[in-house]
Amino acid sequence: MPTLGQNQYGKAECRVVRITRNGATHRIKDLNVSVSLSGAMDEVHYSGANATVLPTDTTKNTVYAFAKEHGIDSAEQFGIHLARHFVASQEPIHRARVRIEEYAWERIATCEGEPAPHSFVRKGQETRLAQVTYDGSAWEVVSGLADLVVLNSTDSEFRGYVKDKYTTLPEAYDRVLATEVTARWRLNWTDDAQPAPDWDASYARARADLLQAFAETYSLSLQQTLYRMGSRIIERQDDIDEVRLSLPNKHHFLVDLEPFGLKNDNEVYVAADRPYGLIEATVLRDGCEARIPVDLTNL
Repeated sequence: MPTLGQNQYGKAECRVVRITRNGATHRIKDLNVSVSLSGAMDEVHYSGANATVLPTDTTKNTVYAFAKEHGIDSAEQFGIHLARHFVASQEPIHRARVRIEEYAWERIATCEGEPAPHSFVRKGQETRLAQVTYDGSAWEVVSGLADLVVLNSTDSEFRGYVKDKYTTLPEAYDRVLATEVTARWRLNWTDDAQPAPDWDASYARARADLLQAFAETYSLSLQQTLYRMGSRIIERQDDIDEVRLSLPNKHHFLVDLEPFGLKNDNEVYVAADRPYGLIEATVLRDGCEARIPVDLTNL
């Protein structure tokens, strides 16, 4: 006769972003929370009776509500709050396992070297890119980066757009703007007779220009932000003629906390990974032609 062995259930990968607002200076905690519960769950497996089952949707809601009620001082402390709650509040639950991944952010430095109060760059995600083409007489060098995740927790709007009978998106007057930057820039060094650029310094300057433009732009659209980012590189670096940017909109939606008697004052968001808006464009130096492919994956 078969018998039931080890079992558990729960909600996996609840993405929760908690923004603590202290005046103009904000603090961000970005977690991926997975909860697993086990206990007196034999009957639901044998007969389908759900009398001892706390819905996994409730588990998800608890993560978001606790982000508001308790804040997130650390991943460990947040997990302690959650695990204690599930075991103490539900008699059939004998064990709760909470696994948390935390995505670290650091403040973007302004041109003056001061930390921006509400603009952040994700730590450790960036990949440096380079493509070198040589035909025996001339060089084409395209530098770039991918996986550079940035976020503004305010100073972003999206309103005044076209609406038709299928439009349900409400206008946003204060939203989180986040994207994962893929950028390529083409240098105008083509000849061995020219002094070659300092590649590391050139890369560092372009990266800094991208970040500073993102941090300093009051965004009315992601397209506007993209253009400012590319323009900053062209304006400040004479050896770069073309910048190609691909910016997916990493949507952050406010969680409806009213069912739990809580007010969400632009504090607790769900980070949605798909579907997403994808904004792409090239910014050129006046008089130059575009050479970087539109589809950056084919570069």
